[in-house]
Amino acid sequence: MAGVSPQQLLALLAKGKPVPGILLLGNESYLRELCRRKITEAYVPQELRDWGVTRFSAEDDELPVILGQAQTMPMLAAQQVIFVSDVEAWERLGEDSRDALVKQLSAYLENPAPFSILVFEAGALDQRMRLAKTFAEKTVTVAVDLSGDTAERSKMAVPVVLEMARDLGVEVDREVAEQLSEILNGELASIHTELEKLASYAGDRRRITRADVDLLVVSARKYTVWELADMLAARQPSRALEFLDSLLREGEPLPQLLGALAWTFRRLLEAQELPANTTGWQAASRLRMRQNAAELAMVQSRKFSRTQLTTGLQALYEADSRLKSGGTSQRAVMEFLVTQLASPL
Repeated sequence: MAGVSPQQLLALLAKGKPVPGILLLGNESYLRELCRRKITEAYVPQELRDWGVTRFSAEDDELPVILGQAQTMPMLAAQQVIFVSDVEAWERLGEDSRDALVKQLSAYLENPAPFSILVFEAGALDQRMRLAKTFAEKTVTVAVDLSGDTAERSKMAVPVVLEMARDLGVEVDREVAEQLSEILNGELASIHTELEKLASYAGDRRRITRADVDLLVVSARKYTVWELADMLAARQPSRALEFLDSLLREGEPLPQLLGALAWTFRRLLEAQELPANTTGWQAASRLRMRQNAAELAMVQSRKFSRTQLTTGLQALYEADSRLKSGGTSQRAVMEFLVTQLASPL
């Protein structure tokens, strides 16, 4: 099996059968840690993890040592999980050494120890090389990455949000998970932080509603974003830059501000498509917002042309990519974006 999602891995683990080899491939730290935790929980009881969980690094540890551990029965525990990080290091070996390593690894995976689960970790592997092909053929490869496209990443994050909620002991409808993911741009670490806050707020109710998200996640910056949108619609770059400077001095996190702006532009596009006679409660249902926020979105949407909103969304996605790639001041990225959004077409 190759290229499964973390959710598919969890379903596989739930069946209770050992999976001798797993490759966690990708750089999304939250997803990788989620998979590590679920794999460990599936095979080694909490009280036996000192004996049943071992960690190696391909950078520092020789493969024979790692496979020797895999072929050694664990003390006390019936099964053991062995994590091997930095697998990219094996690609940097000389050709002869790499070929010998791949041959040795392949031989083990053909006849793995029944009491060991080997979990390899890599940010990326060259798919043209035999090492990557061996993993693809002989392990369960799990994609621990989300799309670079903001909208696609938000969609892909939804199942993870549902899993986060279950881990926190609260119920979340898929619609609410979609709302939270979209507002926070599919950023899993930020989503987890907000979910912890929402779970605490829900208390004994143990259920997070759309109203909770509106209250605790959106409203803290809702009017901030609508005010900024007003300035963008009015084509007032100087005023918008002053407003941005004020937000930054107050400590507004730039990635969350960018996510909130993208969420607002998507809602405004949807609001423009509503019939002119749409009531507030109808808009709330269609836009997945509270009624007062939906009514505000309908009013705000009339201040923008459709071209402004579509080109604005593209600019927001590009800014998001620049923020994530690093190398450029986050403040400079946001100032350029606000100038771009507020300037005449």
